[in-house]
Amino acid sequence: MLLHAYGLGGTIRTVINQANAMTARGHEVEVVSVVRRREKPQFTIDPRVRLTSLVDQRQEIAADSLGRKAWRRLRGKIVPAGEYAAGYFTERVERAVIDYVAGLEDGILVTTRPALNLISARKAQAGVVRVGQEHMNLGTYPASVREQITRHYGRLDALATLTGTDRDDYQPLLPGTLVVRVPNAVHGGDQKPSEQHNPIVIAAGRLVSQKGFDFLIPAFRQVADRHPAWRLHIYGSGPKKERLTALIEEHGLDGHVVLKGRTDRLDERLAEASVYVLSSRFEGLPMVMIEAMTHSLPVVAFDCPTGPADVLTPEVDGLLVPPRDVDALAAGLNRLIADRDLRLRMGAAAAVTARAYTPEVVTPMWEDLFTSLLRDR
Repeated sequence: MLLHAYGLGGTIRTVINQANAMTARGHEVEVVSVVRRREKPQFTIDPRVRLTSLVDQRQEIAADSLGRKAWRRLRGKIVPAGEYAAGYFTERVERAVIDYVAGLEDGILVTTRPALNLISARKAQAGVVRVGQEHMNLGTYPASVREQITRHYGRLDALATLTGTDRDDYQPLLPGTLVVRVPNAVHGGDQKPSEQHNPIVIAAGRLVSQKGFDFLIPAFRQVADRHPAWRLHIYGSGPKKERLTALIEEHGLDGHVVLKGRTDRLDERLAEASVYVLSSRFEGLPMVMIEAMTHSLPVVAFDCPTGPADVLTPEVDGLLVPPRDVDALAAGLNRLIADRDLRLRMGAAAAVTARAYTPEVVTPMWEDLFTSLLRDR
């Protein structure tokens, strides 16, 4: 179960990847989308996967996704205000989720964010195996959400985190609950490797504060000064577009930094680039970074909580630099740009690292967890 299976985003993509992989191995899988705002999913879903939506908002979103003041009047009773998607969970939307969860009699229910994990923990019947999945690290949540996690997650049969760091952070809060690391999987298949010919640095993600593009743009001013032929392409959309456009103009980077918008051909764009850069303030597990690594792209990343340090081996498959340090980010980019042999060597190592995140590796981890939980029942 996830918030919006018809949208774009890392959680959506990885949940659908995993649903497809489980189906391919003979499991019966249903993807439940809390809301629906588009006619068709943006990612390919195996036709054998059953897709269910609980609240259809294609005709009218306003009634179910209100401004924060209105939401405080009409919100449900379980989802805390500090949950990042709290604005979706009006009383009607929350009730639809509760009714669906409470109506299940058996099977394994996997929920993918605090709002849904809390509803599962509190409302699912005893015959249902409840597995919560956290796509974000614990420290990013406000106190109101962490308090609810501490109070209610213990009712889950298991909590799956994306990194070992997250597992170690959640376990002390849930001493009687199984907490396991199960990373997200990239899509399967061999990916075209970068040939390291094009002078392109690539980044991707929602144009929001979390992704730190406001650090990346001034860092690239230093790159453009030393390597004027190189370009930075940022893929994604979001509310910070106007601010980032102004930042590009402020630093005189028109033509050097391009906001490319959304794309459904990101794999092709990654294969055309020569370096991937991650400038996030925080992450759960940076899946686009790992997808870039499948294309033999070396990475320069902030050592932000969590994810980059759980994936990368510094000086082997990428460079980790201090978080929010614009000068260090620029220096890392300049180092890779200046040394094609280094890029090729790190890129080859990155492709090897990324193999640990393929469906062939991750899907058996889910199967082992589900088998263990059902056996205990």
